[in-house]
Amino acid sequence: MSNRLMKHGLLNLILVGLILGAIGFVGCSSKTENQKKRPNILLLMSDNHSWNHLGCYGDPVVKTPTIDSLAMQGIRFTNAYCAAPSCTPARASMLTGMDIWKLEEGANLWGTISSKFQVFTDMLEESGYLVGFQGKGWGPGNYEAGGWERNPAGDQYETFQAFLSQREKGQPFTYWFSSRNPHRPYSDNATKVDIDMDAIKVPSYLPDNDSVRMDMADYYAEIQSFDSEVGAFLKLLEESGEMENTLIIVCSDNGWQMPRGLANLYTFGTKIPLIVSMPDRFKGGRVIADFVGLSDLAPTFLELADIAVPNEMTTKSLVNILESKGDGTIEPDRDFMVTARERHAFVRAGGAGYGGRSIVTKDYLYIRNYEPEQWPAGDPPLYGDVDAHMLHYPSPTKEYMLRYREKEGVKELFNLAFDKRPVEELFDLRADPYQLNNVAEQAEYHNTKEMLSKKLDAYLTETGDPRVIGGEMKWIGAQYFAERDKRPTPSKNSQEVFGLKKEYNYEN
Repeated sequence: MSNRLMKHGLLNLILVGLILGAIGFVGCSSKTENQKKRPNILLLMSDNHSWNHLGCYGDPVVKTPTIDSLAMQGIRFTNAYCAAPSCTPARASMLTGMDIWKLEEGANLWGTISSKFQVFTDMLEESGYLVGFQGKGWGPGNYEAGGWERNPAGDQYETFQAFLSQREKGQPFTYWFSSRNPHRPYSDNATKVDIDMDAIKVPSYLPDNDSVRMDMADYYAEIQSFDSEVGAFLKLLEESGEMENTLIIVCSDNGWQMPRGLANLYTFGTKIPLIVSMPDRFKGGRVIADFVGLSDLAPTFLELADIAVPNEMTTKSLVNILESKGDGTIEPDRDFMVTARERHAFVRAGGAGYGGRSIVTKDYLYIRNYEPEQWPAGDPPLYGDVDAHMLHYPSPTKEYMLRYREKEGVKELFNLAFDKRPVEELFDLRADPYQLNNVAEQAEYHNTKEMLSKKLDAYLTETGDPRVIGGEMKWIGAQYFAERDKRPTPSKNSQEVFGLKKEYNYEN
């Protein structure tokens, strides 16, 4: 072969190589762009729903096929917690990615939150996302008092369809559906659905009887209604053609509305279900044991949208966990969670709150109560931080425990749920998962208690909690925006059964 032909052949090979390389480069580029495409976000939240009451979390009675299927194709977290066992601060923490003691008046139920705090919804909207919510969003409270022109959750919509109709072609979106289920008062619908009351496992911190089982059955029925709501949203998402590029989150805002649940730092008030699904981007069928928080969602959403996470956010993105391939523990340093409570409802003289902090690990729960002289469940006889805060609507479990508070087998449980508590509580979750036996003063747990106390103080110091480092606690004495609650009026039935007055005055 002549040198000319050899050169021509070589040039052809080089040209073919360049073409193939260009094609490969374009292909890789397209793949990279696709992987980095900013996802839609669909957040589906139940209200007052404890972590273990879903089929995929092991409950044998409640039927949640839609959520169970989503968990199978997605990622299920077994140690997820809210920042506070109370709607308003838990939701504020989720929006801001900050612990509640950083949020001033935002640490309270029925309070406000300053517009100086950045929320992921605004940041996503400013970057081009269409942002909306349905239901409660942030609240209950008065956002105008904090300087907001709209709910911090974004623009409110009646339906997901109405929201999607506002979307420009190709525009990413984030939509937060906040369900009413399973918040009290429950609909009397347990007899209308297939719930086996005999199979219900009543936790040992509640009395086991027909009244409690029926109460739990009504609660389960509302969870099943939430499962149906999730199914309806997924159907609409599929019809929109956006299923593959949408990050779907199913979670609750805090634990269930039972004695020792909502408004308490026991895990029945703070531990929540959390399922994240986007199979085309993140490997599904996984179960993650890392300790994570609802408030970790804010930096997660921002990172996925390629937005810088503000330094003031005290929480950590879950993207590394989502992008991993394994089960169990992914980030070993996520081995504890800190939760907090301040004022829940207006249920004590002068509107006093009940401050507390807790730290939970795989084996232990340590709680510090800052006002042990106060009634943690609210002043008697209404005990308003439990269930129906004014006894103005049916609350069968609470009513049973009030009625039979001196009965053997109920008295001990009543005291655990309603009585005053010591400064420190410690529970060995390995031997006592229902947190019935406070071992804080037992000698064999002294070192464990001291270790957890120091670990808690270190976290609170690092994140600037005035309860530890000093400074103004703006949540104390802050305005409560539900005036009716300040002068509770029990129902006529409660007045007759429990010998209550027509009206109580907590303002003084």
